[in-house]
Amino acid sequence: MLTVEHARDLANHAGKRLGHSEWVAVTQDAISEFARLTGDDHWIHVDVERAAREMPGGRTIAHGLYLVGLMPRLQRDIYRIERRGRGLNYGYDRMRFVMPVPVGSRIRLALTLVQAEAHPKGTRIVNDAVIELEGSERPAIVARHILLIEDPAGDGA
Repeated sequence: MLTVEHARDLANHAGKRLGHSEWVAVTQDAISEFARLTGDDHWIHVDVERAAREMPGGRTIAHGLYLVGLMPRLQRDIYRIERRGRGLNYGYDRMRFVMPVPVGSRIRLALTLVQAEAHPKGTRIVNDAVIELEGSERPAIVARHILLIEDPAGDGA
């Protein structure tokens, strides 16, 4: 895990792969709970019996947005900022859902730092984020993720 004191210190790692998270299992319970919370209850996600008959591989698949929602948690395995204020998600650019993720699969996040630049409130961080699917040469998701990490109060940066 990469540890830096301030978000601005990440600039020293621009253009470099920061690492990857631990593998995380994608379970039907998690997929079903995401469907319940969001209302996206399309059968390809929640109907195990129908998926067994009609889906390639016979399994339900995870929602792409569920996997995107795991990125902040997975990112914590990759880098840590010791002295920081609030972290604000600026959004994602060029996000693509490349491969379906069947229930029972394992995924992990790989991050490459594109840039970390000064912002009036702190540091704007841009990462190329890839959700890797264990056993697949193709990723599940590719995206450019943008964060704003505010300087800690009283830091005088």
